[in-house]
Amino acid sequence: MSDLMKTLAMSASGMKAQASRLRHVSENIANTDTPGFRRKTSTFEETIEAGQRTGLVRSGPVKLDRAELEQIYDPGHPMANEAGYYDGSNVDLVVEIADAREAQRSYEANLKMFDQVRQMSSALLDLLRR
Repeated sequence: MSDLMKTLAMSASGMKAQASRLRHVSENIANTDTPGFRRKTSTFEETIEAGQRTGLVRSGPVKLDRAELEQIYDPGHPMANEAGYYDGSNVDLVVEIADAREAQRSYEANLKMFDQVRQMSSALLDLLRR
């Protein structure tokens, strides 16, 4: 039964990490037109307890994308410099939508694994009751 609980914990940690990733992607999409906004990226880290690999994952630190900000020409914008340009954001909607789909599919895969293990443990308990 211990292995089933470990598997439940692994799939739950995967869902939590993907939910965090999707939250950052949503922030990026919402701030596509915000001047000076830098895209947020997150990584996943494996959890290690007592020097042993657990198979659990968690979101790593959030990092800002250091790619150049788009220069937008609008002399009437309050943030424009003498030449009429201001810094846009470095968010690419196509990349963000692809990241959102990948996070969603990974979340769904972890959810299916969680449900499968839950069904297996329920069936095991039914067998033990007989």
